[in-house]
Amino acid sequence: MKEMPNNFQREVKDHWYVKYNEMPFPSIQKGWVLPVDRWAEFDPFILMAEDWFKKGTFPDHPHRGFQTVTYVIDGRLEHIDNAGGRDILEPGDVQYMNAGWAARHAEDGVEDDIAHTLQLWLNLPKDKKNTETTYQNVYSEDAPVVSFDGGSVKVFSGDVAGVQGPMKSIVPITLTEITLAKGDEYHLEFPENHNAFLYVLAGDLDAGTTKLNLRKHGVATLTFNDEDDAKGNSELYLRSNKRQTKVLVYSGAPIRETIVPYGPFVMNTMEEIKQAYRDFHEGKFGPPAI
Repeated sequence: MKEMPNNFQREVKDHWYVKYNEMPFPSIQKGWVLPVDRWAEFDPFILMAEDWFKKGTFPDHPHRGFQTVTYVIDGRLEHIDNAGGRDILEPGDVQYMNAGWAARHAEDGVEDDIAHTLQLWLNLPKDKKNTETTYQNVYSEDAPVVSFDGGSVKVFSGDVAGVQGPMKSIVPITLTEITLAKGDEYHLEFPENHNAFLYVLAGDLDAGTTKLNLRKHGVATLTFNDEDDAKGNSELYLRSNKRQTKVLVYSGAPIRETIVPYGPFVMNTMEEIKQAYRDFHEGKFGPPAI
């Protein structure tokens, strides 16, 4: 009987620790998990910011040409959009937004809370930058959890660990939250042709077969199989070195298009950026989100 080929083994390609800067009130502190100038390397991901902020930091503002995935670490986050949407997200909840052709929304702390969030910007292919604007809240309790000895994996997006995450992004991605007890291991499987990175929310872990050590606030980009016929799964080895380690793993297939991230817009050319600003100032994004 022919043996099945082994999964592609993921290794750490690059790693760093997030550096934080104090910000003017009502913002408090910001750090770049994925720095803004390395989008070509992170494709399809553009950037990821970690923010601590209070009410009034991110009032009504526009977006076009990309998607956001916002994970609430602590505090409460209020979402308001100009299509009538309004909701409050709690720690462990995720909000997905397809800005598409014209999003206008606000993201704020609630009452006296300090909201602590991770916001990922996820590119859209050129032929999907004019899609309809949509929002989806994925509450922590609605994401399926698969338990194993010493830990669990929660699946927000993608087909992972035999379950399907509820998030429905236009460009399919996987997003998992993995919790491990000290000394326990997990082999995360996800598509081998996805570019991927991880972020350590808490604890201390070893990643990849080389067992590179990462602590809280550590980020690692991962190797992937970029061959045209790569359609199988990959495997990422993780081992916890502390009482409880929590890590987020994101993956997505590269889009391989040149983009221009400028202000609140992500388009393919500078002329398209200028058009987005003209459309916003001419009222084509609709009324304010209040």
